Amino acid sequence: MRLHWSPRSPFVRKVMVLAHEVGLADRIQTTRTLVAMHAPNVSLLADNPLAKIPTLLLDDGSVLYDSSVICEYLDGLHAGPRMFPAGPERWVALRRQALGTGWLDMLVLWRNAREQEVPPKAWIDGFVLKNEAVLAALEAEDLSGPLTIGHIAIGCALAYLDFRYAEMGWRSGRPRLSAWFEGFAARPSMIATAVVDA
Repeated sequence: MRLHWSPRSPFVRKVMVLAHEVGLADRIQTTRTLVAMHAPNVSLLADNPLAKIPTLLLDDGSVLYDSSVICEYLDGLHAGPRMFPAGPERWVALRRQALGTGWLDMLVLWRNAREQEVPPKAWIDGFVLKNEAVLAALEAEDLSGPLTIGHIAIGCALAYLDFRYAEMGWRSGRPRLSAWFEGFAARPSMIATAVVDA
């Protein structure tokens, strides 16, 4: 399998964290692929018409894109505990994945808005409000229990906060979420996929 990849994409990291957790990382060949909202990667369009990463090329020539789809595909290739569990736990995991991945979408848009010469104030105010609401919801949530795709998505979003918004100091006043993330960030899968601005 070949993955269009970047060392600073939190969505790529989500895929690679799961791949490490389920023992498939060594089966994925990564191809450095630069993408930007303002400058689509024309060479990527043949594999993904949205020109977004991650994009996974399978051995049979077919292509998967979107981190959530790729993660679910990879979760079907191993014999260990499922990151997409069955039963009632599945809906908790999917809800958490939706929250973490949607939060990442918002954080990337927020970063792009902040880089504009005159950032739209209403957008920035909205991002701040939603970010605080997400953090409050996560502080109130019990994230203990077996690792799932929901934990991975949330953990990658918190790591992205550290990477792009370090000045925010999100840990202040959130002891339970901070303690959970400290343990999650120490997992070998997170250490092996550390985001770098390169």
